[in-house]
Amino acid sequence: MHWVQKYAPKFEDIPHDTKVLLDFVSNYSKQKKRALLLHGPSGTGKTAAIHALAKKLNLELVEVNASDYRKADEIELKIGGAVKQMSLFGTGKLIFIDEVDGFAGNEDRGGIGAIGELLASSKYPIILVANDASEQKLSSIKSKCVLVEFPALSVVSMLPAIKSVVEAQKLTVSDDVLKALARRSGGDLRGALIDLQVLSSVGFSMDSLNTLHDRQRTESIMQALVKILKSTDPALAVSALDTVEEDLDESLLWIDENLPKEYKVPADLARAYDSLSRADMFRGRIRRWQYWRFLVYVNVLMTAGVAVAKDKKQAVVVEYTRTQRLLKLWMAKQKYAKRQQVSKKLAFASHCSARKALQQSMPHIQRLFKGKHPSAQNIGEELKLEDEEIEWLLK
Repeated sequence: MHWVQKYAPKFEDIPHDTKVLLDFVSNYSKQKKRALLLHGPSGTGKTAAIHALAKKLNLELVEVNASDYRKADEIELKIGGAVKQMSLFGTGKLIFIDEVDGFAGNEDRGGIGAIGELLASSKYPIILVANDASEQKLSSIKSKCVLVEFPALSVVSMLPAIKSVVEAQKLTVSDDVLKALARRSGGDLRGALIDLQVLSSVGFSMDSLNTLHDRQRTESIMQALVKILKSTDPALAVSALDTVEEDLDESLLWIDENLPKEYKVPADLARAYDSLSRADMFRGRIRRWQYWRFLVYVNVLMTAGVAVAKDKKQAVVVEYTRTQRLLKLWMAKQKYAKRQQVSKKLAFASHCSARKALQQSMPHIQRLFKGKHPSAQNIGEELKLEDEEIEWLLK
């Protein structure tokens, strides 16, 4: 039996503030919003909290994975009766819909809409779970839900749960190994317990721990931003960008774009931008000197440095947006690309530098083309200009 299931926590042992869950379900008839939406990275206790809550309140748990039922009629068939009918066991019910962010494009065929209708008609509390609540496709149901964040766990909050399993299994594991196990899990307690069970068969040494392959999860930049901007744990934040596809340069722009949305206290924002600017300084030194050891400083400053710049995290959910700077740079590059191409051809034909051709000859060439001078056609043929380049000169 997997230790994750064997040692499933009691509701009181969930390493998050779960008071809102208990209050919502216990007083469901008084709630204005008809569902809870738990969101956060994998392994942070969302599912465990729901199972523990149902057990604590002696509720029948009706569990559905949304990604298995994409069509509206499938969802209605599976959940429609459950939200209206009495429990077979004479108890109350708790409806648990997992992976609601798993709906994608045309495949869902009204799935999100069907869930929204169920929220309005349900006699029983419904809890939805998603990894990323900022997904645009969830916007229609988020307004009907109370959002509860389950952020990635810190090493300190994970250690008691790991140690309790070690004691229950009567294992001998050093504190150094346990701390390393917690750190490498990236805030994923479920993953840490799986690793602990694997290590139990090979030995609890640092060498054995190092032989385990890192859990390679390609995370979205959105998940990484949550670890940096929502957390105050430097150990968690510093590894946030390790498994994202974006490079550090693009990640820095993402952080720059979304910092003001999260950091509302001016002093916090100033400290965060100070750390981010220092990271940018080291990026410049890498480009100038090709001294790549500075990359360590770039990563630490733009992740852990930004994370610890705030005194406390903001409780509200923020929808992160893609940085617009890359688009503006691309548009500027496209705007001047034709000018650069024409100036290079002009420089080659007149035996001068591209810079000199751009500054001294280009203005006259442009006037000839805009004025539709007879010589413009001959110049175009001589320089072998493309149609797009001629169009640019005519503007």
